[in-house]
Amino acid sequence: MSASTVRIDAHGTDADRLDALGRAVHDALVETLGIPRDDRFQVPTAHDGARSALRYDDCLGAHRDEGLVFEAITVRSGRTTGQKQALYRRIAELAGACAGTEPRNVFVTLTENTSADWSLGNGNAQCVGSDAW
Repeated sequence: MSASTVRIDAHGTDADRLDALGRAVHDALVETLGIPRDDRFQVPTAHDGARSALRYDDCLGAHRDEGLVFEAITVRSGRTTGQKQALYRRIAELAGACAGTEPRNVFVTLTENTSADWSLGNGNAQCVGSDAW
């Protein structure tokens, strides 16, 4: 039940902060969902506000500011609500510790799919019928 991809979009950041955010998300995935340590597939993107930007408002009591980070995670299905909640908490904790990001600025979405929804290269659906994943 491993496998994940992560897209990280951060407002006004540099390469060091992006790397720290990537480490925070990956460490949280490993700790809470059992993603293998070597299963790190991420697309970190910095937005400078001129050539690319993030749009945001406050929602459900979370006041966001220029330190905002969007993290879109895709994993194979099968996690419990409790595991997902633990993941969100751990990402926010580690984003603060590793990248100085306030927890209120960590916006996470989690999308689940099945083995047939993954191609790891060569146009093959390597996970279909495989117990290795």
